[in-house]
Parts: sequence; C-alpha cells; structure tokens
Amino acid sequence: MLAPRMKQAVLVALVAVIVMFTNLGGPRLWDRDEPRNAGCAKEMLERWDWVVPTFNGRLRTHKPVLLYWGIMLSYGVLGVSEFAARLPSALAAVGSVLCTWFIGRRLFSPEAGVWGAIALATSLMFGVAGRAATPDSVLILCTTLAIAIYVGGTFRPRFDGAPDDLAPQLVTPGHYFPQSWPVAIAMYGVMGVGILAKGPVGLVLPTAIIGMFLLIARLPAVEMGSRLTLSGVLLGILRPFEPVHFLKTCWYMRPLTAIFAAAAVAVPWYWAVGLATEGDFIEGFFFEHHVGRATSSMENHSGGPLFYPVAMLAGFFPWSVFAVPIILETAVLLRRRENRNVGYILAACWVLVFLGAFTIARTKLPSYITPCYPGLALLAGAYVDRWSRDRSAIARWWMAGGYGVLAFAGAGFMVAVPLVAEKYLPGDEWLGLLGLTPLAVGVACVGLALVQNYKASLGVFAAGATIFATLLFAVGAQRADHHQTSHVLLRAAREHADQPRLATYRVLEPSWVFYAGEPITELPRRPRDKGQTYVASDVDVSRVEMADQPGWFLGHSGSFVITTRNRLDELAGHLPTGVEILAETPRFLRDDQLVLLGYRDQPESVAARRKALDAISRKSWR
Repeated sequence: MLAPRMKQAVLVALVAVIVMFTNLGGPRLWDRDEPRNAGCAKEMLERWDWVVPTFNGRLRTHKPVLLYWGIMLSYGVLGVSEFAARLPSALAAVGSVLCTWFIGRRLFSPEAGVWGAIALATSLMFGVAGRAATPDSVLILCTTLAIAIYVGGTFRPRFDGAPDDLAPQLVTPGHYFPQSWPVAIAMYGVMGVGILAKGPVGLVLPTAIIGMFLLIARLPAVEMGSRLTLSGVLLGILRPFEPVHFLKTCWYMRPLTAIFAAAAVAVPWYWAVGLATEGDFIEGFFFEHHVGRATSSMENHSGGPLFYPVAMLAGFFPWSVFAVPIILETAVLLRRRENRNVGYILAACWVLVFLGAFTIARTKLPSYITPCYPGLALLAGAYVDRWSRDRSAIARWWMAGGYGVLAFAGAGFMVAVPLVAEKYLPGDEWLGLLGLTPLAVGVACVGLALVQNYKASLGVFAAGATIFATLLFAVGAQRADHHQTSHVLLRAAREHADQPRLATYRVLEPSWVFYAGEPITELPRRPRDKGQTYVASDVDVSRVEMADQPGWFLGHSGSFVITTRNRLDELAGHLPTGVEILAETPRFLRDDQLVLLGYRDQPESVAARRKALDAISRKSWR
C-alpha cells in the first residue's frame, strides 16, 4: 500500500501528465516562438554546437540556452518532431506541479497542497506554457523549485494525521531562512539555472519573493487597531522597508552565497557565448531584449495597469472564478498575523512581486507572469480546502457564487467560440460545445454546495477542470491546427523542384524555416547585414550587390519567393519573364493571402538563368 503522501503525489502528477501530454505532438508548431526555439535547437544540434544559438542561419539573441539544450537532448533520443520539441516544457510543467504540492503540503495542509497542485495543472495559461516549445515552463520550474527548496530548508515536514490548521514549524526556531549552507547553495544554484532559462529574472524575482516574505515575517509584532485608517495602511506598507530592517534582511539572505552559487551555474555559458560571438549575443540579449523591453513597448506589446489582473483572470481559468473569495479570504487571514498564516504571506508575495515588476515594465505579454501561477494556485488550494472543511474566514456562499460564475462562463464560451470560429476557423464552429463541460460542472457544483456536500462539489470541479483543459488543448488545438497554412506553399515548392531554394519578400513566418529544413533568405536586405546567408549555390560574386532583388533571386534554378498578395504591386515590373503565382493560400488568423512566386517550368540551363539575370539587372530596384 502506498503511503498517503505518495498517493497524493501520484494523483497530482497523473492530472498534470493527462493535461500536458495528451496529443502533445499533434498540432504543428505555432508561430512565432515555437518554431524559432525548436528550429534553433535543430540548427545547434546539426552543427553539434552547444554554445551559440542560431535560427535561420543568424545569431538568435532572444533567449538563453537552457531550453535549446533540453530540446537538443530530446531530439537526440526521439528525433526531430513536434512532440520532442515540446517534451522539455511538458516535463518541467509536471515538475512544477509536484513542487507546488510540496510547498502547499508543508505550509498549509496535505489537502491544500493537492488542491493547489491540481489548480495549477488545470489552469489554462499554465497549460499553454507546459505544452509549448518556449522557455516559460522551464522558468516556472526553476522559480518553483527554488522556493520549494527554501520552504523545505526553513519549515519542518508536516506528517500525515497532523491537525489541518497546525502552524508551520521552523527547522531552526527563530530563523525564517535556511541555516544550512548546502540548502542555501542548492536554492541559489537552481536560480542560476533559471538565469540560463530566461536571464536575470531567474535570480532576481525568486530572490525578491523570498526577500519580501522575510521583510514581513521578521517584523516585530505590533498591535493592530480594530479599524483600518489610511495612515495605518500606509504605515503597514512602509514598515518592511525601514532602512535598517531592510539591510539586515538582505544580509540575512546570504547575498555572497547567492552571487557565487548562481554565477557558478550561469556564467560559464554566458562567458563562452560572449567570446564565440565577439560580444554580439551579450549586447543583443541584455540591452535589446531586457533593457529594451523594460523601458519601451516592443512589437506593439503594451498595456495599462490592469493588463495583468485581467490576463490572470483569463489565464487562471477555471479556478479564477473564485478570484473574489480568494482575495477576501487571504486579506482577512493576513490581517490576523498568526503564525499559521505564513503560507499566505509567501504566496501573496509570490503573486505581488511578479505583478509589480511586470506592470512597471513597458512591454507586456500574458506569459511574463506565468511563474507566479504556483503562488496563485497555493492561495486557491488553501481557500477551497478551508471551505470544504467549513473553516473559511468568509461567508460560505462565496464558493457557490464561484460555481455559478463557472456555469455562466461555460455558456458564454458556447456563444463566443462559434462566432470567432466562423471567421478564423470555418467549419469548426462546433468547438463551442467544449463549453458544455464548465456549464454542466458549474450547475452540478452549485447543487452539491446547496446540499452542503462540499468535498463532492470540489471533486466534481477538479475533474471538470481536468476534462476541460485536456479537451481544449488536445482537441481544440488540433482542430485549429487544420487551419494552419505553413505547409501549403512549402509543399507546392517541392512539387516544382526537388531541392527548392526559398526566399521571402516582406513576410516571414518562423514555421516556414523549421519545416523547410534550411535557411530562408529575406528580401530585400542589405548584403552587409550581420549573419547574412546566401541561399543560391550558383551566385555570381560580381552580382552580389543585386541580392536585394526578388527577380535576381528567382533567376536561379529551383528558387521561389513567398510574399503576400498585398505586396505583389511592389514587385510589378521587377520580375523575370515567366515568373508566375504557383500557389496561393490564406494566411492563418490574418486577413491576407500568401503567394508562392516562381517558374512553373524551372530554367534548364545556366545560359537561360544568365539571360534572366541580365534582364533584371538592367531594371532599377527601389
């Protein structure tokens, strides 16, 4: 017989595996980040280069190397495929769920840990991260594992049979930070791995979470008035940042250990890639993709102060239907300042640090705050556990209200999805029927709550959340994939040439590069651009200055240009005689058409190609 805690671990891991792995490799890679990351790992593996990341033959400075290493290992074992590209993220997601269960079990109760882990595994944005070939899931694991190590080194284990409301016990009385050097080194070492996953945020933000918790937990207790006043609220906010207390807490966290442990893990690769690229990677990664994203809105990814709260309501669905009671419950318990509520302080710090940091940053994307979802899940798990035992600090009907919101959201899903699918996914309007799951679950849970069968209602809710997330990712994403068009033009090019050479004019989707299996030339571009690669093998060196011209490129045997129908007018008069539209397809989720330009019958001789080149070289090209 398995011990109760092993049964819990198996249960939460099973839920995570079902959500993350069901039809994981079914849909093709989604533009734009997935094929970039998967293609970068493929190019590195082909060169057997574990240092310099490249995509489409050019240096890729967007992300560090950890995800690429994971995908390269996966390719080496399973071969190049969508499943292999996404496998590291899915495994990291399962690890994050187990770490969340561990933290919840130790700081709240065994049941709260289970509910929190299931909430995390079945929340939509976490599922997106865990099923995508992006570094988000790996960063979530590094952050969650570092905090799990901190919790494990600071608080004693909670044994089966212990009272549910037993306050967490410190390993070393009076100390809210691990007093064991190996534990501190392991914690900061994992943060160093996070630096390899996504940069300095892998160290800065987990340290800030723990630091904020310590600033609050180590404050001397003060008598709280029965009435809240503005001055009292402001004093409570500012007390943790009193200079002496702040500096003592910073030193208490062993900053030298943090620097050396994280640097020992992360610096060797950054040093190596800096040397190999003559500093180009360091400049692009730190200054463009970190300083630039923090100080300006890049790629039109902007938003106001409510951007992330709204994103969390959508991303943490279906558990976000309890957002209001979770906030109220957490606020009430935090105000009591009881020792048993330290878990709420840590989870709240986890959420608020990420919200604050990325609300200040100018570039905003919903995925940026997914590493705080384990903190959200812990708060959700603690609330539903207390409610199921009739120990909630707020009115019981709040939970039933959340069930009602779930039913309403399911009905809204059934109406909204067919309307959207009619435009973007024609023929798949039936996907709105997936909303039947939250609708039916919400109605059933309201009924169970009204007859006070609380634990049964939570069981139905968790099962429904698992089913809905699995169907949405495994079935909904697969149906949406049928409307992707990345393969249509590539297949048409291969029908006209055994080894087609591809270029694009004013449009390039990373999935084309990945599925073409070779670099694609972007036109127009300057010949002296860094990292330029000429695709045509019979390029005349004396004509390199003409490489900006699509007509020049098309003059080479087996060459094709992909562009949009809106750009065809720009090419009029600049293409060789005989070039025509070979294939055309709608652009996925865009109001545009993609076209493939080339010769229906490819030029058979060098003389014919030279004649075409001479004709185009006499024309001016803007």
